[in-house]
Amino acid sequence: MTLGVVMLVHTALDRAAQAIRHWGAGGCPVVVHVDHKVDDARYSAFVAALADVKHIRFSKRFRCEWGTWGIVVASQAASTVMLAEFPDVRHVYLASGACLPLRPIAELRDYLDARPDSDFIESATTADVPWTVGGLDEERFVLRFPFSWKNRRRLFDRYVKIQMAVGFKRKIPAGLEPHMGSQWWCLTRRTLGAILNDPNRPVYDRYFRKVWIPDESYYQTLVRLHSNWIESRSLTLSKFDFQGKPHVFYDDHLELLRRSDCFVARKIWPQADLLYRAFPRTERATSTPNTATIDRIFTHAVIRRTRGRPGLYMQSCYPHMDRENGFTATPYSVLQGFDDIMPDFTAWLSRQASAEVHGHLYASDRAHFAGGEGVFRGGQSDSAKLRDYNGKMFLTDLIWNGRTHYQCFQFGPKDTQDISWMIAKDTNALISVVTGAWAIPLFRSGRAMRHVRKEAARLQQIEYKQLKILRSPYARARIHICSLSEFVAAPVDALQLIVDQIARYRGVAITELPAMADLTGFGEFLQDLKNQGMHPFLTGDFPIVKLPTSPAVKARKPYVAHGK
Repeated sequence: MTLGVVMLVHTALDRAAQAIRHWGAGGCPVVVHVDHKVDDARYSAFVAALADVKHIRFSKRFRCEWGTWGIVVASQAASTVMLAEFPDVRHVYLASGACLPLRPIAELRDYLDARPDSDFIESATTADVPWTVGGLDEERFVLRFPFSWKNRRRLFDRYVKIQMAVGFKRKIPAGLEPHMGSQWWCLTRRTLGAILNDPNRPVYDRYFRKVWIPDESYYQTLVRLHSNWIESRSLTLSKFDFQGKPHVFYDDHLELLRRSDCFVARKIWPQADLLYRAFPRTERATSTPNTATIDRIFTHAVIRRTRGRPGLYMQSCYPHMDRENGFTATPYSVLQGFDDIMPDFTAWLSRQASAEVHGHLYASDRAHFAGGEGVFRGGQSDSAKLRDYNGKMFLTDLIWNGRTHYQCFQFGPKDTQDISWMIAKDTNALISVVTGAWAIPLFRSGRAMRHVRKEAARLQQIEYKQLKILRSPYARARIHICSLSEFVAAPVDALQLIVDQIARYRGVAITELPAMADLTGFGEFLQDLKNQGMHPFLTGDFPIVKLPTSPAVKARKPYVAHGK
């Protein structure tokens, strides 16, 4: 009889009784504390149902509320009974009614017999680990917490603020350095007895009575005064979420718990019938507890719960703006000005790269999906009205729905500009801009110069604001900007850069060039705009003389140089 169990029972008395029988069948004496909040009738029935279990005792009952002193008092009372009633017990294991032994009790006893002087308890200073949740680290040891956080939250918060405002600080008893850790420990008889019989216990109890969540610091601190050898870990598998709440194990965690090789797990869902049938296992194992796999899974789960998947938005868990786990799911390209310079650019890029190349998704009339489709994957409509209801979510939906293919789309100053900041800050965005390319359609339009001048001024103003966003220190996208004159001088370099980005730098060489619009007379057109009072500075410098260009895809319409 080298192992005794102190069990704290609050709810689910039937499952607690089942766990007690597990421990008892394994030859462990059990001292049970039942929360005073359980009514007398249920308590009496619970005691009567366990009358046939050997070596079971019930300690004096106290009211237990989360984060308060009552839980510590309950464990003290039950531990005192354990040490007094069962002198052969060498290790005392603190468990709850929601704990479930996973392996044969004999294995745990053998494990402890091989380590007769080891105390298993998480014990670390607040300066060493960032475990605390709720903003109170050292404060929980120097302020007073007489009110329940769960039942009197407003009074709890107000009293904390008052103490901080006046600079109140409690004095920590001499010789104590506060430590924290899991409340589920396994201590040697010698260490536990030294804690309970410490001559300074009244001082320590009086101090910890007003500490916040004392069950996570009382034994964890005092064990440092009395233990010969501390293994700072708990033998009970318990996990906590990002809010500090314990994870609950359900039936679908069966294989996970089997792989853990842990001796005990909590917190088990009372209706997890499969777990209660499967554990504790009858076959013996030779491996030591291994929580590395479970740690990785739960760490990943916390990240998934708090950050979500990149580019995936849920109505039930909508993130705060600029705190998303990435705006979009995968890399994509935004191409501005290229289809103005090369009318066949979209079809050319589709042939040249393995990508889904859309037209202007944010055009005023509709979203121009690849292939002229009216509905994109995921049932995404090309309706401009639906798109503009939330232009940012339109893009994130498109990238998510099309994440199996690389997505590209055209953009420009004629389009709705609501997404300018989003794509600029999106690390998945690869943005290539040829500034001033909007002037080419105006040049080929044949419209009167007074109308062309106004439209050119409007488009240049829009593009200028967009360039300020792209050059902002907050921009995180990969951005390449060149003027129209720079592109015309070396088009292959800019086009190769786009293809390389789509191909993820596999070095796919361009095998053909798209036909470029006929720019004969374009320099004279720009000079005419200047003469009319509009300075197209974003196009770059074009000589007034004729430029050698690629053959035109189609003959341009004449423009009116001096229209009134």
